[in-house]
Amino acid sequence: MTTIKDGEYTATIYKLIKDSQYVEAIHILNGQLQKHTKSRAALSLLGYCYYHIQDFTNAAECYEQLTQLHPEVEEYKVYYAQSLYKAGAYPEATKASFVLDNPSSHTKMVKLQACIKYCEEYYSAAKSLLEQLPQDDPDYVYNMGCLLYQDGKYEEACKKFTSAMQVLGYVPALSYNIALCYYSLKNYAQALKYIGEIIERGIREHPELSVGMTTEGIDVHSVGNTLVLHQTALIEAFNLKAAIEYQLKNLKGAQEALTDMPPRSEEELDPVTLHNQALVNMDTKPSEGFEKLAFLLQQPSFPPVTFGNLLLLYCKHEYFDLAADVLAENAHLTYKFLSPYMYEFLDALLTCQTAPEEAFRKFDEMNAKLTEQLRKLAKQVQEARLARDDEGQKKALQDYDLMQEKYIVVLMAQAKIYWNRENFQMVEKIFRKSVEVCNEDDTWKLNVAHVLFMQNKYKEAIGFYEPIVKKHYDNILNVSAVVLANLCVSYIMTSQNEEAEELMRKIEKEEEQISYDDPDKKVFHLCIVNLVIGTLYCAKGNYDFGISRVIKSLEPYNKKLGTDTWFYAKRCFLSLLENMSKHMVMLRDSVVQECIQFLEHCEVYGKEVPAIIEQPLEEIHIHIGKNTVTYEARLLKAQFYEVIGWNK
Repeated sequence: MTTIKDGEYTATIYKLIKDSQYVEAIHILNGQLQKHTKSRAALSLLGYCYYHIQDFTNAAECYEQLTQLHPEVEEYKVYYAQSLYKAGAYPEATKASFVLDNPSSHTKMVKLQACIKYCEEYYSAAKSLLEQLPQDDPDYVYNMGCLLYQDGKYEEACKKFTSAMQVLGYVPALSYNIALCYYSLKNYAQALKYIGEIIERGIREHPELSVGMTTEGIDVHSVGNTLVLHQTALIEAFNLKAAIEYQLKNLKGAQEALTDMPPRSEEELDPVTLHNQALVNMDTKPSEGFEKLAFLLQQPSFPPVTFGNLLLLYCKHEYFDLAADVLAENAHLTYKFLSPYMYEFLDALLTCQTAPEEAFRKFDEMNAKLTEQLRKLAKQVQEARLARDDEGQKKALQDYDLMQEKYIVVLMAQAKIYWNRENFQMVEKIFRKSVEVCNEDDTWKLNVAHVLFMQNKYKEAIGFYEPIVKKHYDNILNVSAVVLANLCVSYIMTSQNEEAEELMRKIEKEEEQISYDDPDKKVFHLCIVNLVIGTLYCAKGNYDFGISRVIKSLEPYNKKLGTDTWFYAKRCFLSLLENMSKHMVMLRDSVVQECIQFLEHCEVYGKEVPAIIEQPLEEIHIHIGKNTVTYEARLLKAQFYEVIGWNK
């Protein structure tokens, strides 16, 4: 930094503040404060700068010194209390607010105390304080809207925020609150309309915030947590947009919403952004996701859903011991952040590991309660329909869908107990019991199809797979590759070879179109279908045809060789080697030669392809040189030489 001449300090500092270069101003002011420890000007400007970069703890320290040095200045007392409130030091902020004895500060004091009580979750006390304000005060209307929202009265809250906006004009934070109400009412289109307006204005009025630059791949510096950023409500808007996209199962859209927000370094991120980043990138970066959620749980405040999400994700990745530990260590959070449904579900899920029969009974009890509620809601839907109450019918249908979703989650967890034991008849029985509630649900249909397929009931399985595939026929690659493969196998096993071939042609056509649009993109659908068919023939003992099908399915290797496709291929080769070593299968030399050639190709193209995807929280990792398709292909080739005696 260039040296400032004597007599130019004031001009330089004010210019830096005018240009919003608060960090540079803080650096100079701290230097001055070391020379003049009680300088009112330096402390006042320093507090102002700290407040503007959202460093409220340091701002509070500056204003505390000023209140002691100049007790006659009421503004310093107000700023001190506000800084403490913003820093989350609520008891200290309350104490500081009582010192505001000047009549001119009374209204500010009441508003501040109401905000503190709201943040401390003493909502009735916050309401009592707000009622001391004139009812035409926009802050009264605004804050009453917040209390109504907290009470779950989203429509009334929305009206309050809208009327506050009419008085105050456009305020990004108010617009965000309206969007939040619509989000809670599941009216995503209206929520996105308000979010779009916040983002549009933010880009137009503050180009320096670099909105969307990170998504475009442009390397930009952190914009920091400035007051300007806070006032634009851009961070909140992008987080809400990500939440909506996530709810609509558009993971790519949710990820883009988070990278579109103004860039900040990781240590500058707020808890909501950190939580959302962990959630939307869980499939690709699970270790980071767990780390972020566990970190948030140790903080004084975090998004209320963090606790439940961490527990559910541990269970999803089958880290049941870790989930049980988190639940035991944070028993005080259970009643605060977990609904009775969520607690009962997690309790049953963790019981599965030690007492499956007890867990089954717990799931059964849960489903009995949920079935009763579903019947009541179905009756409400019927009554609203007969009364021609469109609004009531819409709400009852929404509630029914939400309850049905909960029911299916419990049902699938219950069925999984028997699925893991390969008792597919019992799984089918569980699904048949739930037909009254679930017969229209795709998740239920899909799992019924899987369980029928596993019992070789191919004809019945087709009846459940076909509607799902036909529903997405125009975008067939949106259907899971395993579903398409199972349907093809079911067609083949019921002598409907033409239907199987037609389905495979359709998949091939769509894959060709994708390759044309994006030549570097790897698409594995047709490859997996062929691999599953090849596996079927190998399982039936026809290795000549089965292995040839597996080999052809992975051509061209640069596009078709991946972790998933290698998993299917190596199973067939291991099965073949096992049967050859037992002299149960004899292969023609030409097929053996074909197998060796295939493994050599996998060696060449598999250097960068992981052989298995490691679990995110594994303490002992596979050696990086061993976790490749190349390494495993060499091992298989060596086994072939051993079995056929070529190395002797």
